[in-house]
Amino acid sequence: MNAPSKIGPNSIIQTVAALEESFGKSEAETILRRIGQGHWIGNLPSEMTEESKFHSLVSAVEKEIGERKTSAILEEAGRRTAAYLLRVRIPGLFQKILKPLPPGLAFRLFLFAISKNAWTFAGSGEFSYTTGKNPEIRVRVTHPSKPVVGNFYLGTFEALLEELVNPNTRIKATIKEQNKSILCSYSCMI
Repeated sequence: MNAPSKIGPNSIIQTVAALEESFGKSEAETILRRIGQGHWIGNLPSEMTEESKFHSLVSAVEKEIGERKTSAILEEAGRRTAAYLLRVRIPGLFQKILKPLPPGLAFRLFLFAISKNAWTFAGSGEFSYTTGKNPEIRVRVTHPSKPVVGNFYLGTFEALLEELVNPNTRIKATIKEQNKSILCSYSCMI
């Protein structure tokens, strides 16, 4: 049997932080306890974590507060994750190289670099992208989850592309269940 796929801890850390920002710390902790996720209070992961823990958190939050609110929280969690990546994980030199480039070229270089570490957010899923006139980013989530999870990736990609490729970047997300997985397609207007 294969070991469980792992993803970066920011998926959970930033989702809890966005929940706290939206509801206040006390109410967020009450929600986490009520949905069986109270073990995260004061005990957030600090290293790669099993993707099932993130998907379980997402499903429990959505069941409790609904799809619309969960979507907003996950998009904010994605933006917070992007801010962390820009501060800590994406080398400053690489950022300085990308920013002055034409958007199409910066997009290609950035996504090429991201694809080398896609396992850190896709887990057991798949990551792909296309470039050219209609660039698109795709994440296929193969671990059982809810389509709302696609908003986490939306927030992350949009914030990263706004910062590194073009501040006017817009993404049109299409997130749907397909063949026992969740296909997240992000059409990028860069």
